[in-house]
Formats: sequence, C-alpha cells, structure tokens
Amino acid sequence: MKSPVYLHALGMINALGHDLPGIAARLFAGDTTGMQTCQDWPTAGTALAPIVGAVRLADHELPPLPARLKRYDCRNNRFLVAAAEPLRAVLAQHIQRYGATRIGVVIGTSTSGIAEGEAALRTLAADGALPAHYHYIQQALGAPAQFVAELLGVHGPAYAISTACTSSAKAFGAARRLIDNGICDAVVTGGADALCALTLGGFGALESLSQSLSRPMSRNRDGINIGEGAMLCLMSRTPGDIVFSGIGESSDAHHISAPAPDGSGAIEAMRAALRDAGLAPSQIDYVHLHATGTPKNDAMESLATHTCFGAAPWVSGTKPMTGHLLGAAGATGVGICWLTLEADGRLPPHLWDGDVDAALSPLRLASLGTTLGRAPRHVMTNAYAFGGNNASVVLSRTEVL
Repeated sequence: MKSPVYLHALGMINALGHDLPGIAARLFAGDTTGMQTCQDWPTAGTALAPIVGAVRLADHELPPLPARLKRYDCRNNRFLVAAAEPLRAVLAQHIQRYGATRIGVVIGTSTSGIAEGEAALRTLAADGALPAHYHYIQQALGAPAQFVAELLGVHGPAYAISTACTSSAKAFGAARRLIDNGICDAVVTGGADALCALTLGGFGALESLSQSLSRPMSRNRDGINIGEGAMLCLMSRTPGDIVFSGIGESSDAHHISAPAPDGSGAIEAMRAALRDAGLAPSQIDYVHLHATGTPKNDAMESLATHTCFGAAPWVSGTKPMTGHLLGAAGATGVGICWLTLEADGRLPPHLWDGDVDAALSPLRLASLGTTLGRAPRHVMTNAYAFGGNNASVVLSRTEVL
C-alpha cells in the first residue's frame, strides 16, 4: 500500500474573490455577483457579449511580478503570483527539509498568456512592430511552470500540462507520480488560465457560449460562461489535514470536442479514482460536477455520475459562480472540494433555474443551504475535456483514514 500524499497551503483566485475566507463565504452563499458582462473580448459570430467569470480588480490589484521575472509578465502569471503567496511559509519548511532540487512544479493551463500575444499582434498590425515589452515567454504554454519555479526558488522538474479542461486536474496526477517514483519529495501544483479572445472566439464558433448565466443540468441549458483564475497548493508526504486520496484518468477519444454520449470515459475515470483511493461509491459524501451547462456535456455527465453513484450522494456544479476556468477548472474543483471538507457539512449549491430535464439521469442536486449534518469524509471532483480526456480526483480528511 502506498504511503498517503497530502495537500498543503491552498491558494486561489477567481470570480468569487482573492482570499480563501471570502471565496468560501461567497461559494456557500451561492454568490454570482462575480459573473459579469464582458465587453473586452467580443464573441465570434455574435454581436452579444457573453457572461464571463472575470477576476474583479476594483478593490484588489493583482500583485506585480518581481523585477527579475518581468519577461514573464502577463495576467495569467499575475494570477499565479497571487495563488502562490499562501504557499510560501510551508514551502520554506519543505525546502529546508528536502532541498530546493527535490521540489518540482506541475501546472495545468490552456491559455497561458495568450491575451498578451493577442495585444502584441494588434500592435504589430497597427505599427509594423511588436511592442517592446512583449516576449513570447509570456504566452508559451510551458512558461507558467517555469515561472512558478523561478518565483518560488525551487529547482526540481518543472513542466506544464495542457489537455484543455482537464489540464490542472491531470497536473495533480503528474505531481503524485513524481513523488511516488522518488523523483520529488514535494510538488507545487495547480493551474491557471486568463480570459482571452482565442477561447471566447473559439467557444463562440462552436456555439457553446450562453448569453445568460449558465444553467447546468437544466432543460434550458444552452452553453457555458468562460472564467479565469488560478489555484496552487503543495503536495508532499508530510502529514496534513487534506489527503490526496486518489485520481483516475481516461481517454475515450470519442470526438475532437463532443463527449462520448454513453459516458464510458467519465465512468472509467471515476471508478479508477475510487479504486486508487480504496473507496466504495457509497463512501463519497459529495461530488463536484464538471457541469458546463452545454447540452451534450450535462447529458453525458448525468448519465456517468448516476451510473457510478446512483442518486445517493449530493452533487453540484459551481460554474455559475466562477465561470468555466478551462485549464484551471480541475484545480479549482480541487480547491472547492478542499473548502467543502473544511466546511462542517455545508455544500456548494447547484445554481440553476430548477427546470428539470426529464431526459437526464436523476442526480441529487444540492441547493442553497444544503448540509450533510456532519463534516464530509471523502469528496470527488470531475473534469472532462475535448478529445474525450477525463480526470477524477478524490480528497479526504486525514482523521477519517
């Protein structure tokens, strides 16, 4: 039996806020005020601006990058600076114990700093030259991991995973494998994505954007709201309060963008995560759904979740509060499950219009104020991506193992 792996020092930033107490309070209150009409990145194929989960900066500026790292400067990496701050104290302890060369970095992303690349190309088209402050490393997909390693002063393996919406969920699996195989003693892991025209235009071209607040699992669901933000934490074998109990990954390769209608890949990922955690489906107290609000994803996910769990555990999707963070969605789901494990039974509400789709498999959707009546023991979060890429993560509280 493998020694347990623990998660330490959660850092998050998204449309719900910039600090954990604020994010938790708004999460369990079902606060959607972070979702806003976006005029800056017009959707391809429509004159209507979508609703997005943008990080609000009116009362909180993103932290600047250190001068030595200015070549990395972009919105995406500033999110990572904010998410990395809570890690510094526990990371210092791990560096002292293991050495900086034994600590790695694995980051999931799908956009990196592409917004800065878009702005640079507009300047090139207008002026005939790229702006002086632009550097390709701002948008390189592997750059966020390299940046975090330099920011935090760790020298183990550092790389990024980009598998669309499972990127940062899979980062946790990669991080644990580095530890299990003796390559690292600790890994900084998570994900980040920033809003950009490429993703908004791309999902607009796929006719997958909702022009209102998304309604996951509703008969009236019509698409997603794109979000942005970051989540980071430290994984190691040093005992802590949150156990990374299991991960399951699969690739059904059904279609370049549509999920397999029978949910086979999602089912395998969930069952693999349960096997890895050594748990039965009945032991999972809460499932955090991917729940994008698109017709095909929700149909697949309701079938897959019902197949694995029936209608027994409470479930919810939280994207009407954060937007869909794409490459950062999986890590954000891990963060939300972490907060749920610490919440004495309160569950994130599933926000929708309440119009049941009889064609969907029945699920036990948590509403505002739903509570287990006790602290949860084991929770699962799911992420599904283009190309039939699926990932499921199980977290547990230490005292129940």
